[in-house]
Amino acid sequence: MSVERFVWTVVFWLSALSAWAQQYSEVAYDDCGTPGKQPHLVLGENYTMPSQLGGSLAERTCTFGNKVVYAFDKMDIQAKYRMEITFLADAERVVRLIADGNPLCEDLVLPKGKVLKKEIDLPRHSFAYGQFVLVMTVSKGANALVSEIRMQSTQARPLPAVSAEEREALKSVRTYKVNTNVDVEKVLPQYIPIPVSVNNVYNNRLSLNGVWRFSPQESGSGWSAIQVPGQWSMQGFKVDSAAFARYERDFEIPEDWTGKNMILRFDGVHSEYHVSVNGREVGYHMGGMTPYEVDITSALREGKNTLALKVRSESEADMLGSLTQYAAHQLGGITRKVTLFAVPEVHVTDLRIVTDLDEDYRDAMLRIYASVTNRSPREAKQLALNVTLDGHPAAGTLRLPDLAAGGSWSGWLEMEVAAPELWNNEHPYLYTLHADLCQEDVSLAQMEKRIGFREIEVAGNRLLVNGVPVKLRGVCRHEAHPLYGRSLTDAEWKADAMLYRAANCNFIRTSHYPPAEEFLEYCDELGLFVEVEAPVCWVGHHANENWRKLNYKDKKYYDYILQADMETVHFYRNHPSVIFWSMANESYWNEHFAQVAEYMKKADVTRPFAFHDQAYGGFNNQGSTAPIANIHYPGPGGYKTAAKSERPMTYGEYCHLNVYNRSELVTDPGIRSDWALALAPMWENMLKTPGVLGGSIWSGIDDIFQLPDGNAVGYGAWGPIDGWRRPKPEYWDMKKIYSPVKLLTDSLQPAENLTLKVENRYLFTNLEDLRISWQFGEESGMCALNVEPGKTGELQIHVRRPEAANLLALKFEDPRGFTADEYLIPVGEQVQNQLPEPVKERTRLKKTRTHYLITGENFRCAISRSTGQLEKVEKGGEQVMTGGPWLMVLPLTGGGCYPNHNAHTPIFNDCCKNWKSTSVSAEKKGDDVYIRVEGAYDNFAGEYTLCINACGELNVSYEFKALADVNPRQWGLVFETAEGYDRLFWRRDGLWSVYPADHISRPVGTAWSSYKEVPEVQHPRVKPLWSWSKDFNELGSNDFRATRRNIWYAGLQDSCKQARITVRSNGQQHWRCWKSGRHTRFLVADFVTAGDEMFLSGHYAPYRKPVKAGDVVKGTVRINL
Repeated sequence: MSVERFVWTVVFWLSALSAWAQQYSEVAYDDCGTPGKQPHLVLGENYTMPSQLGGSLAERTCTFGNKVVYAFDKMDIQAKYRMEITFLADAERVVRLIADGNPLCEDLVLPKGKVLKKEIDLPRHSFAYGQFVLVMTVSKGANALVSEIRMQSTQARPLPAVSAEEREALKSVRTYKVNTNVDVEKVLPQYIPIPVSVNNVYNNRLSLNGVWRFSPQESGSGWSAIQVPGQWSMQGFKVDSAAFARYERDFEIPEDWTGKNMILRFDGVHSEYHVSVNGREVGYHMGGMTPYEVDITSALREGKNTLALKVRSESEADMLGSLTQYAAHQLGGITRKVTLFAVPEVHVTDLRIVTDLDEDYRDAMLRIYASVTNRSPREAKQLALNVTLDGHPAAGTLRLPDLAAGGSWSGWLEMEVAAPELWNNEHPYLYTLHADLCQEDVSLAQMEKRIGFREIEVAGNRLLVNGVPVKLRGVCRHEAHPLYGRSLTDAEWKADAMLYRAANCNFIRTSHYPPAEEFLEYCDELGLFVEVEAPVCWVGHHANENWRKLNYKDKKYYDYILQADMETVHFYRNHPSVIFWSMANESYWNEHFAQVAEYMKKADVTRPFAFHDQAYGGFNNQGSTAPIANIHYPGPGGYKTAAKSERPMTYGEYCHLNVYNRSELVTDPGIRSDWALALAPMWENMLKTPGVLGGSIWSGIDDIFQLPDGNAVGYGAWGPIDGWRRPKPEYWDMKKIYSPVKLLTDSLQPAENLTLKVENRYLFTNLEDLRISWQFGEESGMCALNVEPGKTGELQIHVRRPEAANLLALKFEDPRGFTADEYLIPVGEQVQNQLPEPVKERTRLKKTRTHYLITGENFRCAISRSTGQLEKVEKGGEQVMTGGPWLMVLPLTGGGCYPNHNAHTPIFNDCCKNWKSTSVSAEKKGDDVYIRVEGAYDNFAGEYTLCINACGELNVSYEFKALADVNPRQWGLVFETAEGYDRLFWRRDGLWSVYPADHISRPVGTAWSSYKEVPEVQHPRVKPLWSWSKDFNELGSNDFRATRRNIWYAGLQDSCKQARITVRSNGQQHWRCWKSGRHTRFLVADFVTAGDEMFLSGHYAPYRKPVKAGDVVKGTVRINL
């Protein structure tokens, strides 16, 4: 062994042993199969192998079974965990290790009679909520088994076992005997249809929104003004979590309401409240995200009336919905609109609309379930309900029986509707239904409702809309705004629906509660499928700390859960956009949820429902019987599980956006564009797998709130749009991947007739309905393409001068008025990617005691003879560069999530610290000067050679050997410019051929380190009027400091003197730059991979390139000045 290699070996082992000793401690150990020594065992039987099999006693004892489960509690999300697992088998078998529904590694082949040890660095998503549940199943052989499990961590705290209750819940799928003979009408709430007109009443609706009186105290005389709707916390008020705050406002009843019944409706008050009118309590409700109404007629008086509420934010409803916990701040207040409306004494109390289509999905039977109540003191006779449709001749009349005073009647009106226009997400045709309640042929009240004719069916593992199997291209959506919290306005509801639709989403999951009804009205109108989720979240889930002390299977909690589900279904049932319901989010199925499901089946027979269960160890391990199957974060291979499903399966949450690696994001926004590397293959597999109904990306919007006291709170910046509704980089990636028009032709050769292959991924739309335009140089035109949904066709374009351009632009415009997709197809050679070679100049080399000086006409370069690094480079008499090259091998750094996380993440890292050169030499060859440098950093040793020419050409070839293991995100060389280099320019190959002009990943562009229109101090509570790409921190704007992959060239320009530094490449290298004080540093990377977001680790695994001790990193950087 050479001396050099010996030194490297010693350094490596010392650093490795030191790192191990400093970082990892044993925090759990299970001697599997030995009673009393396997504290984390949940499921499995004990066995001891015969001694002749070999191995130690600990290795021969084992836990075995068709499924073996171990669970570890109170894990630290910020810590690292490493599991060493030992096997000894008496016969060959293949076992699978699963956590959080995803495999931890490849299937393990256990040979007969040989000890197998496997070391696994646990992905953080596997213990994201503080628990790690390890499930072992058998793929081949008699059963799964395990001999020892040893857990080590950078957090030295020992890991306890899960509670006995949780251990029982994790053991197996269970079935329950439930009462199927339930009367759902007894548990449905009452929501009276608000009439659009009432006989002899000028305006029968009074909005009580606006300024109210507010006191954060339960008693006393101190009042302040508060805006309704709105959260009190977002308006600067603080209320004790266990206390009731008070609201008051005065109102007067219009004179023409006399003799009418007055109904008060709250669309949302969070989360428990008492309602009083004129000092008399008239109502009580618990549940902050569902409406409540009460008849207040008897409490009213002439003149001024006073409405008062006592409101508590954190109630049982809040806990069962994990609502405050999820928002990370109090949600208390009157958060949605308040309406007082008048109805006649005889009025409609229920109106349920069903559109049944015939077997050919052509004609319809419109079925209307109506309830009418007589609140007058006399019998009501000659009642009728007349129904008509705008734009269609269909009409119907329902004659009602006489109603005694105080009596009610319910029944069905059926009317045939011939060949109605059908509603689907791509053709959201709405009719206005008019329902007129009459007495003795005099109208008492008229109601209107926009309806859509469509039918939802489950057929095997497919969901059909109007007989067509659908694929759901979705996102999860919170109601969120930086200043308003969960209380939105019409501007946000409309913007969200339009933004998601324009991003080619056709589906919204309303996580984790129902939205304001106004949002669903926009979904009806604009064309979006919706899954409405009840406000029930994390029941039994260890993310909700309450379940560490409480029993989630206690029957007392399920009265409210049933109430929340029934209120959700009954209030939103008439919206055609709603295609199925969700009972709960990430909760443990049990006999009480199974009983609630029986009510769900009968509450709405026209739609199925889902239950978003825990999915520990795989899909549906708790036995949910919901008609729509579900799994969260299934991983890249999830479609294989879905293909076996007998029910339609949604990915309730999938392809989590980057957020848990905020320490990376604050330095490199380009990580956001890498998310497409996870979503694109995932969606392609989902699209092609019949069992996959579709999915909803987590999440649809940033969930961050800027409190009036200056604090930023929330669960994460995990949306493709931010809270201000500005698109982030992922928005365009989502739009491209979800595109309903897939161009299958990547490039063309010059010709007069250009042929492109196009796939139609619409569900209901022929491509002939789209407006297709093209441009080739100065030529442009329109074209048509007749391709049915799900089919492929050829688009023909004729150009007169094929030699006049080398790019063909295509635009596909959706019939609903937005651009579905755009493409830019290369035609022939792309000469614009190449820069001319520099012309060599005569170059001189001079040696001083401290430096090598390389000079030429208008060129001067000084390199330190002690470090081998650039200290000054001048071109044309101006200083251009001041430092480099420095090796960067940047590890994956997945820490940080919350908005207040320290954003000052160092750009460099411990791998490349403490550079010491061992040799610096120089020689002149021809017109060039070569500087050869050898040396070492703490964890890398090697050499680089600078080839310098006075024309301004500076090429650096490097080769370094790793002295320790590292899993890098980027590696390459870093250089530093002189002051003033604040303008970036580049040309690259993008993942997509077309991007918006302000997207950080656009293939060609310029970016500034800061923008004049952006103030130096960005106030978090002031809406930004610029694009997200112009936001900045001390490293520069998002646009400036984002990694650009696959560059042909990139560089920096002095903003004053127009001097340029250009890196020439071949489309295989990558660029990143950032501000370092007044200077700019730039990285030219030969390797880049996606960030360390824990929920995406399985998706990104194919793109990783771990560097082991002894591995070499190398490359060449070509710079022109």
